[in-house]
Amino acid sequence: MTAQPDLDALYAPPSEMIQKAVLDRLVDFHRDYLKVATFFCLATGSERGLDASPRGGPPGFVHVLDPHTVAFADWPGNNRIESMRNLERDERLGMVFLFPGLEIFLRINGRGRVSTAEDLLAELREGARTPKTATVVRIDEVLLHCGKAINRAGLWKDSARLDRDALPTVGRMMASLARLGDAPAEIGDAQVEQINTHYDHSVRHDLY
Repeated sequence: MTAQPDLDALYAPPSEMIQKAVLDRLVDFHRDYLKVATFFCLATGSERGLDASPRGGPPGFVHVLDPHTVAFADWPGNNRIESMRNLERDERLGMVFLFPGLEIFLRINGRGRVSTAEDLLAELREGARTPKTATVVRIDEVLLHCGKAINRAGLWKDSARLDRDALPTVGRMMASLARLGDAPAEIGDAQVEQINTHYDHSVRHDLY
């Protein structure tokens, strides 16, 4: 077995400024970013393993309840609800926010719980839709993270946009999965197009 590398020998310690930037509460500039945040990835885990899933909404969809607490609604997805099931077993979570066009991330590490409190769900509703549940996060650490990864990926460049036709569509992937089952099924081209049409509509319009 290969010996574990000596990370302290390989990497210099973070600067004093970076260490001071890690707080246990939100301050004004964190709130400014959360007011415009439209997307983050949520990391959770349990004894069964780890999971990361995307979350999105209109600007400010993650609500600041107080300097130590934020909350966000759960909206329709694939119904695996893996994040919420994980939080029943292990309350630890991480949130990484991306800001389209900006070269910076916001990170929150903390402890989460699922809530069905009516007043909170009412606060988090979108239009006439009220969520079934919300996740309330007690902040342990909050920090801003540099955007070097964004520039390494060229993430916000027009040239980084992928050609939809260069990769398998959802319909094609479903057809491949159908052939992998114990009783392989065949999905024809007409069904593939139906699946693609349904997915394209659902992912744009069945948001809440």
